[in-house]
Amino acid sequence: MSITDGKQPFAISGPERQRNVVLECPYCRDQVPNLVDDFASGDYICGNCGLVLGDRIVDTRSEWRTFANEEGDDPSRVGNAANPFLDGAQLDTLISRNGDNGSGLARDLNRTQGRTTAQRHERNLVQAYKEISALCDAYDMPRTTVDIAKQLYRRVENEHLQRGKNNDAIIAACIFLACRQDNAPRTFKEICALTKVDRKDIGRTFKFLKSKLGAATGTTSSNDLIARFCSNLNLDQDTRRITEILTRKAKDMDNISGKSPVSIASACIYLTSHLMGSGRDAKAISEIAGVGEATIKATYKTLYANRKDLLTPDIFTRAPKASEANLPSP
Repeated sequence: MSITDGKQPFAISGPERQRNVVLECPYCRDQVPNLVDDFASGDYICGNCGLVLGDRIVDTRSEWRTFANEEGDDPSRVGNAANPFLDGAQLDTLISRNGDNGSGLARDLNRTQGRTTAQRHERNLVQAYKEISALCDAYDMPRTTVDIAKQLYRRVENEHLQRGKNNDAIIAACIFLACRQDNAPRTFKEICALTKVDRKDIGRTFKFLKSKLGAATGTTSSNDLIARFCSNLNLDQDTRRITEILTRKAKDMDNISGKSPVSIASACIYLTSHLMGSGRDAKAISEIAGVGEATIKATYKTLYANRKDLLTPDIFTRAPKASEANLPSP
């Protein structure tokens, strides 16, 4: 390899190759050198005469995509990205079942490796993560909630808290805890319907994991549920805002303070939807909120009896189309 500076060409070393100089083959000496980087062999070659001008070159091209198929080899020189939810399983060396010319040794080694405690632990985590992702996706939960649920399940596995417990109940409790921590609240009935696990099992497992993991969770308020319930009932923003105001007032009432947040939210939605002229019946609200129709109507009866305290003038100022005459008699 040589450079041209108007005088006799002279050889250059590896580091000098990086300078802004014109490289040429010392035999061909073309004005436009035809030099080829052969990354497969690591050689720098003259494309005309085939003279090797350099060797051991480094492939500096980007390699963030792979074009492997079933017939060819994967050209990627790196493995998968690290998975923070696995204990290094993606960095393990796996023994292939094929590759010993049919002697069966590789298959036996692969089977033995699969029986190890570490491999079994990782398989359990991967399977649980798949179930958590599938369940959360069914309810369109945020990705952050899914990740928190996976982190909680990993702690359960690492601290061996799953012994003697139903694994489905553990997954359900982890999802419920994650919803609380991520301020994406779901009711017990919603988690029961999602996971097909008995409510009592979820409740017991939830309390157990909360105490063992020291997981900080906030309480679910009625207003946390209203936005989602109103959206599922196709109620407009004005109805949602008035419902939130009435819910805050209702919580301060002595004769309703002992009711569950879901019951209060459902009854306030029932009241406000009729107040705004877009009434939803108790059955429709019951299906969305997971509360019995009788509970909704009983709570509404209490709200209706105290409607003078709830429906203050500011409510009608905020919502001109609201009319107390629209309210059904309990």
